[in-house]
Amino acid sequence: MSVFDDISAIFKGYWTTFSQMLEKPVTIQYPEQRRKVRTRFRGRHVLKRYDNGLERCIGCALCAAACPSGAIFVEAAENTDEARYSPGERYARVYEINMSRCIFCGYCMDACPTQAIVLEDNYELSFTDRRQAIYTKEMLLEPVPPGGQPTPQKTEGGVDMPPVPQVVVKRE
Repeated sequence: MSVFDDISAIFKGYWTTFSQMLEKPVTIQYPEQRRKVRTRFRGRHVLKRYDNGLERCIGCALCAAACPSGAIFVEAAENTDEARYSPGERYARVYEINMSRCIFCGYCMDACPTQAIVLEDNYELSFTDRRQAIYTKEMLLEPVPPGGQPTPQKTEGGVDMPPVPQVVVKRE
């Protein structure tokens, strides 16, 4: 190789560096800017509510049965007229998901008859302790919608609850 080849190789390297400096950066400034996720992304679990504020979860534990990693624990209790949590006979008194075991497969979402558990687009899942990895029902429940009442709700004795709204399943 000649000296000319060496110098041209150095200038080619400089040219590559300078041309990259003029291009728009691809980096997203994370805390200030959030990346948009795909429509089929499976993120943090959320327990949904009806428009009147009642919880969708009826404590059937089908999500726990469908979970291949055994990350979900559901303990059901009976609804009463003085304390009604869901429109059904039962509700989930205890609902826990161990996020360190969850594999985000979505089987819990598919198994739920009332579409109570949904994997949404929140990807900010961090914890420094194993106890922080267990998400409780209070952490998973979405806020009460406008016009709704928080649970437990008091209902009149002997009066049937209004029928549960029909759930429309959207498949992509």
